[in-house]
Amino acid sequence: MKWHTIAILVLIGLFALFTIGEISRYIRNLSDTAFEEFSPEALLEKYEWFKDASAQLDKKLADIKVYSGRTENMNEAYKGVPRNQWARTDLDDYNIWTSEVSGIKASYNSLAGEYNSQMAKFNYRFANVGELPKGATEPLPREYKPYVEK
Repeated sequence: MKWHTIAILVLIGLFALFTIGEISRYIRNLSDTAFEEFSPEALLEKYEWFKDASAQLDKKLADIKVYSGRTENMNEAYKGVPRNQWARTDLDDYNIWTSEVSGIKASYNSLAGEYNSQMAKFNYRFANVGELPKGATEPLPREYKPYVEK
């Protein structure tokens, strides 16, 4: 009987050690993940990404206005003239500009979608209005909602 009792106690002890080891590993993993996501370096990197993305989105909107202005000017210059009667170089330029505007709009929509997705994640909440880093005076936009569709 003593032999069985010792064997059972050893098995219970091994099971307890294994369980404690697994719990310890889980807690260590949780701690490492929290540090990687919320360390000052990680937060600064995320904040800089938002600032860069916001600047890129503003630039894309400005580019869209510039290119759209060119095509509008061309449309005004050829008002009432069928496109098949436009000068060949003007028609080529117009088609290139139209294509470039479409590409910029698609690029804008892609970056705006990524921005909105990242801003919605819980580990990016530091960038939300009311929770600005020290020294920041202007909040980042919560989202770039108005996608360009035309």
